[in-house]
Amino acid sequence: MVKGANVGLSALSENVGSVVVGLGWSSATGEGDADVSVLLLDADGKVRSDADFCFYNNPVAGDGSVHLLGKTPTADGSEDRISFDLDAVPPEVDKVVVAASRYGGSRFGELDDLRLTLADSTGDGLARFAVHDVEEVSALIFGELYRRAGEWKFRAVGQGYAAGLAGLATDYGVDIDDDAETADAEAADAETAGVETAGTERTGTEQAGAERPGTGAEGAAPDVEAPGATTVPTTEPAARVPAQSRDGAAADRAAAGPEPAKPGAVAAPADVPKPARRPRTAKKKVTLPRTAKKSLADNDTWRAARLFPGSALKSDRERETRATSVVLSVMAQVPEFGRRLTAAFGAPAGRMETFTEVTLPHGESPRRPDGVIRVERAGKLWTALVETKTNGNALKPDQVQAYMDIAARRGYEAVITLSNDVALEGSPLVDVRIDRRRKHKVALWHLSWAEVVHQAQMLIRHEGVGDAAHAWLLQELLHYLQHENSGCHGFQNMGAAWVPVRRGIDEETLCQGDARALEVIENWERLVRQVCLRLGGELGQKVLPVQRTRRGADPGARRTELADHLCEQGRLNAEIRIEGTPGVLGITADLRTGKLRTSIEVPAEGAGYPLARAKRLVRRLSDAPADLHIETLVDGRGAGPRGTLERLRPEPADILPKDGAQITGFRLSLFKGMGAGRGSAETGFIRSVDDAVDRFHAQVVAHVDAPAV
Repeated sequence: MVKGANVGLSALSENVGSVVVGLGWSSATGEGDADVSVLLLDADGKVRSDADFCFYNNPVAGDGSVHLLGKTPTADGSEDRISFDLDAVPPEVDKVVVAASRYGGSRFGELDDLRLTLADSTGDGLARFAVHDVEEVSALIFGELYRRAGEWKFRAVGQGYAAGLAGLATDYGVDIDDDAETADAEAADAETAGVETAGTERTGTEQAGAERPGTGAEGAAPDVEAPGATTVPTTEPAARVPAQSRDGAAADRAAAGPEPAKPGAVAAPADVPKPARRPRTAKKKVTLPRTAKKSLADNDTWRAARLFPGSALKSDRERETRATSVVLSVMAQVPEFGRRLTAAFGAPAGRMETFTEVTLPHGESPRRPDGVIRVERAGKLWTALVETKTNGNALKPDQVQAYMDIAARRGYEAVITLSNDVALEGSPLVDVRIDRRRKHKVALWHLSWAEVVHQAQMLIRHEGVGDAAHAWLLQELLHYLQHENSGCHGFQNMGAAWVPVRRGIDEETLCQGDARALEVIENWERLVRQVCLRLGGELGQKVLPVQRTRRGADPGARRTELADHLCEQGRLNAEIRIEGTPGVLGITADLRTGKLRTSIEVPAEGAGYPLARAKRLVRRLSDAPADLHIETLVDGRGAGPRGTLERLRPEPADILPKDGAQITGFRLSLFKGMGAGRGSAETGFIRSVDDAVDRFHAQVVAHVDAPAV
């Protein structure tokens, strides 16, 4: 689509009761990012209340009709996805605006490949809109869904706001609140009562106040009413509040530096009269307490009673049956959790019921899928069959094919596979045959146990749920999935090619084009994505694999290129971006030396002489491991002097270039022995990667991210 064009959704697909909009971008550094927001507008072009402003602090709006699904990695960057249940959008809502905004003085012109994609409930792409000419704007309307003559249409907008999120929100009637203390008081009251609240930590001002106010909308599209961007009186913080002050992990990271500010508070100099204003859309929700209450048990041998015990599980069949029943029952009882898992699969926002061990006719031998999910909305039913595998067992193509055929005959909408494996873009876990003669189409979706755990962690530890009973149910679910007997531990095996590839690298007999190297690359990518899910759930932050800008490169070609590099260099490389950290965390597994390297490049801070910069860095790393390697980055030459922290503590000047060259930053690295086994046992490669990332983040990244002393 081109800017200003519009199209009726019913003309594109029959399955447009639910649609998924994706907003994507990429950057050369892999660090560029933006936050997505959605506004539900009435016939006057205004929100009915602040609850119609859907953003990071209010991810669900319109009675569940709009749901922010978060980011997912793509071949050339990342994509923010939003689920729209159009049948459930309140009738008084006439238009839905899809936008995004940048923060900290950043502009959309710094990102590449800005795009919007629209898919139906089966996952088929319907439309694509590439956005151009947005150099100096910090907020951008990508497109809008609107009603016309009883049907939904989509318009490609591409309209920019120099005023940022504040200007965009106020133009559409969102209340900007001067009282930044309200959220603090609510959080303090809840903490006094022993209950955590979520959703009040990260205010809109932390983003909206970071952009410079402008004078009007830029680049308004034809056929679109272009509202003038209102100038919002606001102070201008230098950057968004660090992520530690927004999540429940802050208490665990207090050793990294001074105590974080209270949730919702923005530090300001004494001569600034007021903090920046913010949208009043934060909601009080229940999360788990940061510190567990003292146990009443006599000693450590007493085990707490559990709703979902895992100790008696013995066979794979028992694990599959128990895991399916546990997850589906919690999905039905905790609406936030159930909706979070099914929104991306085209399910409507309605009443959910789940079933296990259902018998369905299929020729001479009836089939019994592991589970069934059914959602009712306005008298219509959405149904998905569920096939579950645990303990690393692979999905069976013939089983999945049978369920796809049954679903097509009975008019069901989807088949969902759930296993320890992680699906990759362009590399399906199961190949199924689609009968094109059938009018009714069935979507095939995959969910990893690691993603289920991630979503449960995000809800009960960081974002919150509706009441304490829901939080307790999710806690019991999380305990069960992480039990050693559950078999739901995510990706745990580097595959049959791991040992031959390592042996071929040692003996220098591995040649480019070897299919086994490509298998190792795919499993390495699965492992990195799982590391991001686990770390993101623990921190409550966005953690994503970094894909540098690669125009025109498809996932298969990229993996083939990486496989050739593995054969040539004997190394696996990956980068992950953790929100709120000063750089990209690099992971290198050198299969020749058996060493894992975790590293991060941080810019040289502040003004002053080079020696002052070096001293500041060493002071900030006072609690980091003594074997931390520090390497100076020199303008125009790359790497400069280097040394261990133990040697540099008494002599920080040893890290300075002898010729007085300009220092641009420092590279911090830790080295660790690499596990040889292909599994996740203590001596396995997967466990060693997890441990290396955890150690580096806790002992290095957390300290670098802390304010300077």
